[in-house]
Amino acid sequence: MPVHTPDLKHPSVASAPASGSVETARPTGLPHLRQRFAALLIALTAIVAVGACSAPAPSSLGSSAVSIAASRNGSPFVWGAAGPWAFDCSGLTMWTYAQLGRYLPHNTDSQYWAVAHVSQGAKVPGDLIFFGYPGAVYHVGIYAGNNMIWHSPSPGNHVRLDPIWTGAYMVGRV
Repeated sequence: MPVHTPDLKHPSVASAPASGSVETARPTGLPHLRQRFAALLIALTAIVAVGACSAPAPSSLGSSAVSIAASRNGSPFVWGAAGPWAFDCSGLTMWTYAQLGRYLPHNTDSQYWAVAHVSQGAKVPGDLIFFGYPGAVYHVGIYAGNNMIWHSPSPGNHVRLDPIWTGAYMVGRV
């Protein structure tokens, strides 16, 4: 097998091998690297721009939270309860996220202030859906997707999946 040596007259282009095989010349050198870097930068900018316009992807933490909340389906509402067999609304969210190593206080308003706030349009499964307004949050549930939440609604009821019943809600991300 013949040894391939670069053409010293043209250091920016590697020469073809001496054998009869066909090989296309590959540009090398600093100008070529600058050109490739610029092309890569343009491609990455396009990817970031497209990603910024698409819907946010659900997190594995959020998906796990939805599954854990769903596993409590049918558990009774008990005022002040935080699982594992009975819950009030903030007790369900607190217990669910505790299973994932995340601490939330046992109070709807306190939970609202303990999480990152995101817009309704940016909500993803696992986000907390708060009803009321800052300083007077009266109910919380875990967003399951498709405008549905897992929650423990009120005395006499049980943990269940329900549609979000109003457009007046706030979203928090654990």
